[in-house]
Parts: sequence; structure tokens; C-alpha cells
Amino acid sequence: MPARSSASRRTVLRGAAVAPVAGLGLAACSAPRDQAASAVTSSVDLGAEGEVAKGAAKLYREHNVVVARDAAGGLKAYSLVCTHAGCVINKLRGTTLVCPCHGSEFDAVTGEVVQAPATEALAELPVKVSDGRIVAGPAA
Repeated sequence: MPARSSASRRTVLRGAAVAPVAGLGLAACSAPRDQAASAVTSSVDLGAEGEVAKGAAKLYREHNVVVARDAAGGLKAYSLVCTHAGCVINKLRGTTLVCPCHGSEFDAVTGEVVQAPATEALAELPVKVSDGRIVAGPAA
């Protein structure tokens, strides 16, 4: 009498159907660093320099950029594309950026991760003040 397999035909078929979907889920939860850096492709005029106070940050959702001013007055800009899953961050709580997809949090002044699941800092963007206007992006 032949040995009987412990897996039924139904179990094997169910596993074969679920495997590709599981792979897509895993792929969606890891954004390549290049994707985050490419969120802003050209320099953009974000507005008046006075819009970002010392020790504060401001979201520029239409450009996927956050600009923060440290206590000394220096400006930093970061992409709003989360380095965990590539979602666009849309919430700023004080100077903490909160990703809507999986809850990663970032310091808007440094770009560093303050709460997982993200493990990499946000992509920093060049930023400058030109004629009293904040300009950010690759050509800034």
C-alpha cells in the first residue's frame, strides 16, 4: 500500500494560491531608498521664509516636502515619502512626522526615525532661501 501524503490536494492548492499574494505584501512593505529620494524631482518655491519658525516644521504636501528650522535658525528639508513602505507622510504633530500606512514616525528636524517599523531616515533634500523664499529640491 503506498504511503499517503499528509497534505490534501485542497491544502496544496490553497497554498499555491496564497503564495503570490503574500509575496506582493512583503514587497509592498519595503521601499527602496531611491524611491524616497526621487519624490521631489526639481527645485520648488515653497513660500515665504517666515512660514517656518525656529524650532518648528511645516508640511508642503503638494510637493511631498517637509521643511524644518532648528533652534539656531538653520533650514532642513526632507522628502515626505516614508522609507518603510513608500507611503506619503501626511501628518505633522509638533516636529514629529507620522506615516499613515504603518505608523512610522520621523523627527522633522533631523529626518531620523523615532518609531519603527521604518529603519532608515527620510531622504534629505537641498534647501535654501532665495529672495526671501524657501526653495527645496535637487537643484536648490
